[in-house]
Amino acid sequence: MQSKSWLKAGLFAAIATAAFAATPARAQGSLVMYCGVQEEWCRAMSTAFEKETGIKVAMTRKSAGEIYAQLKAESSNPRGDIWWGGTGDPHLQAAEEGLTTEYESPANKDLNDWALNQWKAANKRTIGIYAGALGFGYNTEQIKAKGIPEPKCWADLLNAKLKDDVQVADPNSSGTAYNLLATVVQLMGEEKGFDYLKALHKNVSQYTKSGAAPAKAASLGETAVGIVFIHDAVVFAVQGDPIKPVAPCEGTGYEIGSMSIVKGARNLDNAKKFYDWALTPAAQALGAPAKSYQVPSNKNAPVPAQAPKMSEMKLINYDFVKYGSSAERNRLLAKWDKEVKALPK
Repeated sequence: MQSKSWLKAGLFAAIATAAFAATPARAQGSLVMYCGVQEEWCRAMSTAFEKETGIKVAMTRKSAGEIYAQLKAESSNPRGDIWWGGTGDPHLQAAEEGLTTEYESPANKDLNDWALNQWKAANKRTIGIYAGALGFGYNTEQIKAKGIPEPKCWADLLNAKLKDDVQVADPNSSGTAYNLLATVVQLMGEEKGFDYLKALHKNVSQYTKSGAAPAKAASLGETAVGIVFIHDAVVFAVQGDPIKPVAPCEGTGYEIGSMSIVKGARNLDNAKKFYDWALTPAAQALGAPAKSYQVPSNKNAPVPAQAPKMSEMKLINYDFVKYGSSAERNRLLAKWDKEVKALPK
């Protein structure tokens, strides 16, 4: 997809197990939230919702792939109520597998088409809350010291001088890294895409658990390049770190960060209240102060000035339905484990 067309188209902190066995009265004033963005934004959302509604939020922050795995493990005895944030692919897989439930919010009328398309693709079981493009950030000082041209393309990350100096997350735990896997396959074709990932493996120093972690590592000079969603690199560029965000020249994929209500949620009414609130312009405006620069899904929400200009990027026609399906995600992850991660360094 080119340029502007994309717009058209129990581990709970401070909660004992006994709390879940309490009387139904607890449902009136509590919410268990699994959060898939960075800690600062998670805290801002839970704190603001608590203040506005009086509903006590127990928030746990994990990567999207980890939350999906937790929902699957807890499916016979759900502990969470709302899953907010993280890339859409695992949300779509959870929807397909019946781990989340249908809901139609009154706020739907105010959302961008791409957010509603996510909802329709999931049979009303997940919805888009923000969008962000995939790319990388590089440490300008390290690249200069290595005496190599500034990387502008995916191909540039295969430079032998970047051996053990690229970081990216593991796609099994990270929605960001799975988005990379699916992007490369769609951009290059499966055979050439996996050839690229195998070649990239030689330069990867470590596969992190969190998708955003490589951006921080690059900003600190712990790695020369971090493959991340571009807005995660922007966070550190804005605060003056020597990191430059890049939208790769060949083209790139993007995410539709999503929100889902857990099937069997013990606090279903409160989950719906959070869902409706999280789609409002006021709630979506909490991202930028928390140093999160994604494009919000509500058409009336302010777009952060620092947000990457997705309309100016070469974006692929990312097939969210196919690559968010259970069969395709499982197949690609198993293939990546066998053919890429298992390779010697």
